[in-house]
Amino acid sequence: MRLKDRVAVVTGGSSGIGRGIAQAFAAEGARVVVADLQEEPRRGKYHETDVYIPTAQAIHATGGEAVFIRTDLSEPTEVKALFTRAVETFGGIDILVNNAGIHIPGGICDLSLEDWDRVVGLNLRGAFVACKWALPHLCRSSFGRVIHIASIHAFGGGAGPAYAPAKAALVNLARDTALEVGHAGVTVNTICPGYIETAIQDYLTPEQIAACRNRTPLPRLGRPSDIAHACVFLASDEAEWITGACLTIDGGFTASV
Repeated sequence: MRLKDRVAVVTGGSSGIGRGIAQAFAAEGARVVVADLQEEPRRGKYHETDVYIPTAQAIHATGGEAVFIRTDLSEPTEVKALFTRAVETFGGIDILVNNAGIHIPGGICDLSLEDWDRVVGLNLRGAFVACKWALPHLCRSSFGRVIHIASIHAFGGGAGPAYAPAKAALVNLARDTALEVGHAGVTVNTICPGYIETAIQDYLTPEQIAACRNRTPLPRLGRPSDIAHACVFLASDEAEWITGACLTIDGGFTASV
């Protein structure tokens, strides 16, 4: 087991990519803190239509250790309390995965200022706040890891004036933080997924989903497990000399750009 007895906090861990990461970490021996606004997994109209068991319960059912901590990642006081409780529960923190995020469709002329603030506030500011409270604990770990889940939209437009800029900034936040905490042996990396089959894709039409599939060179769309496997690697000892890096996992979607 590559993550045996390590403590991982996964934000947005109730559903989608975060759920997949949490379960993969637990399968590798990690003790997992599932942080999310709601415990029940989100079910989609196209993907994850039959997901009912909360992440922590699913991990317990397979013999793993996990706890759910309700957290509003847009509220700094709740984020601070998350890490306090994680340390109280498991004795420390070794891994932080900043996965929580939202997307609100809309162009620059019709997206409200409030919605722009919500998207940037959770996708970027939330990750910064989580790092702020987690890093003192991670720096005391012998194998501190931070993994940001960004998006291929970090490298181009097409996802609106809030989501794409926030994800681009997240990539650079990882690089800056990697420089700051490298002396403590903490690594900070980013994963940029392409289309992943999760409930967050509900805002798309079947035609748009088909277009994504047709543009992807590999013969399927992505799954949460595709991102989870990469996270396990970046959190493991094998990746101890990888930091400030950005890994694109998109089935070749951006290969032609």
